[in-house]
Amino acid sequence: MKLVAPLIIVVVLGLLIVEAAMQPTSSDRLMLYTIFGGVALLASAVAGWMSRGSRFRSLRTTLQVLAVSSVLVAAVAVAVSAWSMVINTHDLRIVLIALGLGVALGVTLAITVTGRLTDDLNQLVATVRAVGDGDLTVSTGIDRIDEVGETARQVDAMIVRLAEARAVREKDEAARREFLAAIGHDLRTPLTAMRVAIEAIEDGLVEDPDRYLKSMKTDIDTLAELIDDLAVLTSFEAGGVRPSEHVDVAELADETVEALAPLAAASGVSVRVGGSTPVPVRGDPAALGRVLRNLVDNALRYAPDGSVVEVSATTADGFAHVSVADEGPGFPPDLVSRAFDRFATDDPSRRRGSGTGLGLAIAKSVVEAHGGSIWIDRDAPGGSVSFRIPTSPPGGG
Repeated sequence: MKLVAPLIIVVVLGLLIVEAAMQPTSSDRLMLYTIFGGVALLASAVAGWMSRGSRFRSLRTTLQVLAVSSVLVAAVAVAVSAWSMVINTHDLRIVLIALGLGVALGVTLAITVTGRLTDDLNQLVATVRAVGDGDLTVSTGIDRIDEVGETARQVDAMIVRLAEARAVREKDEAARREFLAAIGHDLRTPLTAMRVAIEAIEDGLVEDPDRYLKSMKTDIDTLAELIDDLAVLTSFEAGGVRPSEHVDVAELADETVEALAPLAAASGVSVRVGGSTPVPVRGDPAALGRVLRNLVDNALRYAPDGSVVEVSATTADGFAHVSVADEGPGFPPDLVSRAFDRFATDDPSRRRGSGTGLGLAIAKSVVEAHGGSIWIDRDAPGGSVSFRIPTSPPGGG
């Protein structure tokens, strides 16, 4: 039993103090040993009774009974000692009155202290129950410096984290619904156009089938581009970006401009790269190349005939800074805040050709996977998008 060792230690210490302070006679020693042993047995019996499971449904009652029992055990020890000393009746009566007052004060103190404690514990239970029912606006409101207070602080912190997680989950769920709705719309439009064209051809209502077939090919290309962009975006957001190679962003910019030169020429637009110094980073060359192609392609859609699309790649403050700017109308104010969202597009009349609305979303996903950031330069003339990622000197870790 866990209480045996502490009781033995207390009794032994008490007897040693008696021996040192009183130098008792043989008869005094026998009497004191008997009193100490009897009180120890009484305390052991009380502790054993209360420790066999929960004797009371209320912690407050348990604590009060424990406090009263402790006071009574002490009172018994004092009363027996006083009686054994054969003091006169008057003095014995004074001792018993004092003991009665001490017991009453002990009980009052126990009721007062345990009342506040159990109130706080009940509040803690009520808060946890409310959280279990889905209410994440509650808090314990408990201000203590003991273990109960620490538990309350941890519960309050847990509620805050749960509320934040719920908000993120609800935001993600809303984004998922919008994502699926946008996919459905962007898939449905070309499919509907193809269905109508096929039905018209089958019914013999078409005078120029080649024109309808050309339109259907355009719709198929649009679907293929959308599916490809969705696959790329899903792959990048699922951890498909591996920034593990040393890459020269300036060289990637040159390759991008060279690859898109025919498209730019067909649109009557010039594309040039500013700067000639290397811009080394640790990154995923394929993913970063996709970012540059998306940004340049997006700029070409808005650049007016005879204008220039400028691509620049520089280093500063430990970052590679890349920007792609065109001389077009720029981003409309209502698009700036959502330009990097999936399927964010503006009025088709403002650009050449069609787009899936995923190009900037893909760029954002890749840049952030490289520990960088991407933004729209609102103060720049025309349309300008910039991003930055940490540099990594060649041969560095």
